[in-house]
Amino acid sequence: MSSVRFVAVGINHDHINGQIKALTNAGAELAGFYAEEDDLAAAFMGRYAGVPRLDDPRRAYDDKSVGLVISAGISARRAGIAIDAMRAGKDVMLDKPGMTSLEQLAAVKAAQQETGRILSIMYSEHFEVGATVKAGELIAAGAIGEVVNIVGLGPHRLRKAERPGWFFNRAEYGGILCDIASHQVEQFLFFTGAEDADILSASVANIANPDKPELQDVGDMHLRALKGGKPGASGYIRVDWMTPQGLPVWGDGRLTIIGTEGYIELRKYIDIAGKPGTDHLFLADAKGLQHIDASKTPLPYGPQLLADIRDRTETAMPQWRCFKAMEISLKAQAHAEAAAATARKVA
Repeated sequence: MSSVRFVAVGINHDHINGQIKALTNAGAELAGFYAEEDDLAAAFMGRYAGVPRLDDPRRAYDDKSVGLVISAGISARRAGIAIDAMRAGKDVMLDKPGMTSLEQLAAVKAAQQETGRILSIMYSEHFEVGATVKAGELIAAGAIGEVVNIVGLGPHRLRKAERPGWFFNRAEYGGILCDIASHQVEQFLFFTGAEDADILSASVANIANPDKPELQDVGDMHLRALKGGKPGASGYIRVDWMTPQGLPVWGDGRLTIIGTEGYIELRKYIDIAGKPGTDHLFLADAKGLQHIDASKTPLPYGPQLLADIRDRTETAMPQWRCFKAMEISLKAQAHAEAAAATARKVA
């Protein structure tokens, strides 16, 4: 397959545009899209002129010239789209979260194993961020020694008035740790080289949005990596919908990676009161401190995924890590909600 044709099924989140960009920049062709919502479809056609709107997703699944289905549909519906597409012989790329329950995860894993198709989740805070990619290169080269601790921060701007109703429905968006924190969990696995992680603690809350009672606007988790069956690096993840209106970007996403011989800090989208632009990487080691502008770092995810589709390989992301990041996020979500329910009973 020298050129991959793909179709978007479900365009409810703006992340669909990043998914499309990653693929088209790598040479793939957007062959069509399906959306139930006329307003979303109109905006999509205005952005991607000439791309046909399908009246039924089965048209994508039945088209033998289409090799890949992508989706940023309502979060709770992505698993069903993926299963249908894989059983029709298509590879799949989902926006995160790929699943909103452990039952969905089990069903998607079963379909993937049954069909042998690729199921990829585009964890964009890794795969679309040059600083994250560059950090991976440095750590693989031994720049900070063995990773011993990671702190991942994922603040987001809520834009409450602009969000659709499903965004505030727990059953449809999956909870804040399932949703946003899956980014940071995937990075924790990637940078530590862990096969799994114990969840030492997890919490969620609605602090600032009582008018949206099912929204969780802050959450965190504490992890311990498991590598070769033994405990390894620790990690703390905090995500929230608290980005103030005055910040000129949607979130001050940061990642600090502590190693035995130095540390790396990423200021992904902004360096507050510091250097302009994005993708700031700071490396401190025995030689001193340096700032690396990673904004021009090539992003390999799109080209690698297309190569995987062609060669039936796993270079963009190992299948197990794609699933494991969601498994840990979903378990942390359940842990946090159970703890919150217990606290309410005690109170």
